[in-house]
Amino acid sequence: MSQSILEFDRTFYQYPCNSRSTIQNLSLKIPAGKRCGLIGQNGCGKTTLFLLANGLYKPQQGIISWQGEPFRYDRKSLTKLRQQIGLVFQNPEHQLVASTVEEDISYGLYNLGLPESEIAQQVQQAIEQFDLSELAREPIHNLSLGQKKRVSIADIMVLKPKLLLLDEPTAYLDPRHTRQLIGLLQQIHAAGTTILLASHDLDFIYRWADWVFVMDRGKLILEGTPEAVFAQREVLEQLQLGVPLAIELIEQIKDLVNKNPNSKLPAFEELQQQILDARRRI
Repeated sequence: MSQSILEFDRTFYQYPCNSRSTIQNLSLKIPAGKRCGLIGQNGCGKTTLFLLANGLYKPQQGIISWQGEPFRYDRKSLTKLRQQIGLVFQNPEHQLVASTVEEDISYGLYNLGLPESEIAQQVQQAIEQFDLSELAREPIHNLSLGQKKRVSIADIMVLKPKLLLLDEPTAYLDPRHTRQLIGLLQQIHAAGTTILLASHDLDFIYRWADWVFVMDRGKLILEGTPEAVFAQREVLEQLQLGVPLAIELIEQIKDLVNKNPNSKLPAFEELQQQILDARRRI
């Protein structure tokens, strides 16, 4: 695995009035330059992990480090940190704050105190990059959910972060908007940004991610390549997560080949490779 960009070391976080910690002794390293997927049941701690990773929450115990340096929680340090670690919420309504698309994208840049000319230039670049030219002066409330999600990603990427965190980005999107979002993520990753994405869509994680984390009750249960993680079917079923459809197909084909050794079906290895190759065709 490549060098880590963000690291949790024996981290705990407990919400007020909760009887147990939402994050419990969590140690986790996000590999630099990878497309990482995070899966787990509701309540396993995924969203809390993101809020800790962005410095919005501070752990009661343990250390979170960015590029080898422990987080510092003074205002100046957190402002600098959030330029480098961008967080996109599941619901874009929790992130979009201005009246129009153009104003919303400029919001973070104004908070950095940049000159007007530089802000205008960077906003225009983001509008073009994220295909928002026709919506630039459109009121936020007029946008579809898919458009709002695209704007919320542009809000973060205009700051040029090195790590992008996305909490359930495909939630509530139709297939067309999901495909557009996947294309956008491919573009962002190709430009050099590390991505950590939480999703309940195992098929999407399986075909998209380079590295997968599995959480349960605030702890890291499994991590590895999609092939290695989803091969742990017994563990995943105990966590009530199941496996992607492609894994189901591979297992069914294997059973079919084993039961019909004299059939004209292609060799199992060939069929398996065809399915594994197909999962990368986003």
